[in-house]
Amino acid sequence: MFGRRGSEGPLREEPVSRPVAPSPAAPDDADRPAAASQAPAPRRAAEPPPPPKAAPRQEREHTENYYDTKSQVFSALIDTIDLSQLAKLEPETAREEIRDIVNDIIAIKNFAMSISEQEELLEDICNDVLGYGPLEPLLARDEIADIMVNGAKHVYIEVEGKVEQTKVRFRDNQQLLNICQRIVSQVGRRVDESSPICDARLPDGSRVNVIAPPLAIDGTALTIRKFKKDKLTLDQLVKFGAISQEGADVLKIIGRVRCNVIISGGTGSGKTTLLNCLTNYIDRDERIITCEDSAELQLQQPHVVRLETRPPNLEGEGEVTMRELVKNCLRMRPERIIVGEVRGPEVFDLLQAMNTGHDGSMGTIHSNSPRECLNRIESMIAMGGFSLPQRTVREIVVGSVDVIIQAARLRDGSRRITHITEVIGMEGDVIVTQDLVLYNISGEDQNGRIIGNHASTGVGRPNFWDRARYYGEEARLANALEAMEKQVG
Repeated sequence: MFGRRGSEGPLREEPVSRPVAPSPAAPDDADRPAAASQAPAPRRAAEPPPPPKAAPRQEREHTENYYDTKSQVFSALIDTIDLSQLAKLEPETAREEIRDIVNDIIAIKNFAMSISEQEELLEDICNDVLGYGPLEPLLARDEIADIMVNGAKHVYIEVEGKVEQTKVRFRDNQQLLNICQRIVSQVGRRVDESSPICDARLPDGSRVNVIAPPLAIDGTALTIRKFKKDKLTLDQLVKFGAISQEGADVLKIIGRVRCNVIISGGTGSGKTTLLNCLTNYIDRDERIITCEDSAELQLQQPHVVRLETRPPNLEGEGEVTMRELVKNCLRMRPERIIVGEVRGPEVFDLLQAMNTGHDGSMGTIHSNSPRECLNRIESMIAMGGFSLPQRTVREIVVGSVDVIIQAARLRDGSRRITHITEVIGMEGDVIVTQDLVLYNISGEDQNGRIIGNHASTGVGRPNFWDRARYYGEEARLANALEAMEKQVG
């Protein structure tokens, strides 16, 4: 039926149905009419493929017969096509070539399929060969925040803060593992039995975590924290109700006047999104260096250096930790240092940077309140083996951190900025803070959505007032706080 892959370079040898173009790198469209005269043309050979329609695809549940047909067609395709030559083609050209060959296979094997089923099969196989397989329709949906794959048969998504199961499935656990390996290999990492845990990212910055057997008992577990194609801004967060307009003005001023900021929040509360929003208000002439476990920040400024940690190799060597990155970036003449997520002893180096001339540095920490955030900082410094008196540690924190912004994911799935809190000093051995803005919950509507408002606590002159005056922002800051007080009144 189909010959073996040729050794001379073409994508495939001639099938019975039509000849192949002489050069895969530049297929000659003039040959296609001749092919059509020798055999029935594929149903969609004469028109370009439509863009994938992810949302309707996600709702369809296929039968076992569909997956069996797909498996047979895929096996015939792999026997026919030369993957090494396919890799040299442009993505759209490669996709067209695969579609043509699959159409030929379907015609020759005489599979009974409707036009819509054939189109879905074409798209699925193209995704398997060139993309991320069954994940492609989900990745195309911008409203999905998280994709959670629990083995080949169970795929969940989060939409508008709620988790729901999809009808998407993988052919088997091996296909799922192959797609995970394809994802992590793009950033120079690997996942297999000897290294079953891996953090990686997609080209758009979406965060990926993979844990494979034998650690994952029921098959490979894949979690993707998706980034929206359109980068969010504080003004958009205002429309979503995450912060009031006056609160957003305060945050813009905080980012503009180089306050040292820690963004605190639980998992999925929107810490990285908020950090991205704040960086929009950094002056474009500042040199910014970011340190992350997997690079996901999307800064808009032109002068940005992005650093990423590296896991150890097979021999357990070559690891580059977050602390080493933060230490090194201090030698790179940064004006601002941004740490994607502070998890351990690197917090001490970040605090030192904040306290030694790198004003406006930022980072995120997992915690549930501003007070707990301060406790977590102390705990992480202790994790580093620093034998400093507790008072000394707290003095370092007070001298370094200006503002803590607390993000939270509420029980209805919505995300809110619940605190804008200043660190203002010490009384005895206790760190003193003052809240500038709080989110007050007043109830819920008939649909179970939480109702609340952002209110000023009445602080008319924040601790960073002099800094705001230095940057000419004191009038704007005063107007924002006054407007918030009037709304409460």
